[in-house]
Amino acid sequence: MLGTAAAFALIWAMAFPAQAGVTEDPVSYEAAVASGLGAESTPSANEGSDSGAPALTPEQQALMAEEADWTARVNLYHAGGGGATGNDSLGCRPIAMRTMAVDPRYIPRRTRLFIPETVGMRMSDGTVHDGYWYASDTGGAIKGQKIDFYTGHGRGSMAPAMPLNQRRVTLIDAGRFDGCPPSWDSVPSRTTQMASLGSTSGGSR
Repeated sequence: MLGTAAAFALIWAMAFPAQAGVTEDPVSYEAAVASGLGAESTPSANEGSDSGAPALTPEQQALMAEEADWTARVNLYHAGGGGATGNDSLGCRPIAMRTMAVDPRYIPRRTRLFIPETVGMRMSDGTVHDGYWYASDTGGAIKGQKIDFYTGHGRGSMAPAMPLNQRRVTLIDAGRFDGCPPSWDSVPSRTTQMASLGSTSGGSR
C-alpha cells in the first residue's frame, strides 16, 4: 500500500508530465488503484449526446411493448425506372414511406401497421419516421410473409430504408384505416385515419 506522500507524488507526476529528456518509470496498475485514480464513475454512453431518437407518444410506447402480430421480410419498390406506376390496389396514390404492399391473405388490406424497426429512421428531408405504415397495396409476387415498402420516386428514394431491405421486421396491428393513407407531411390522426379495432373494413375492392 502506498503512503500518502507516495500517492501525492504519483498524482502530481501524472498531472504534470515530466519535461522532455527526463525519463520516469512506468506506473503500475496497483499503484494507480491505490492512489484512487480512475475511481470516477463513467457516464452512460448516451449521456450528453443527441441520439436522434424521436420522443414516443403514449400510443407508440404501448405499441412498442406489444408482441408481434406478424413478421415479414421487407423488399423495397419505387416509382420510375420500371418500378411502381399508377395507384395502389385501393385506388389510392402511393405515399412514400407510408404505403406498404402485402399479401391480403396474410395481412388484411386497410390494416394500419406499426413497425418498430422503422421508428427513428432518418428521412431524406431530415425528419424521422414514426413507425406507421398502411397496407393499401398488393402484388403478384408478394405471397405470405413478404411485404414491400414504397419509398417514393427513383432508386435514390430507397436510401433511408435500404438497411431494412431483405430483413425480417416486426408488424404490430395498430387498427384499421378508412380512405387512403395519409401523406408523409400530415400527422396520422387516430380519429380520422383509424376506425376502432372492432369496426368493419367497409368492404374490399
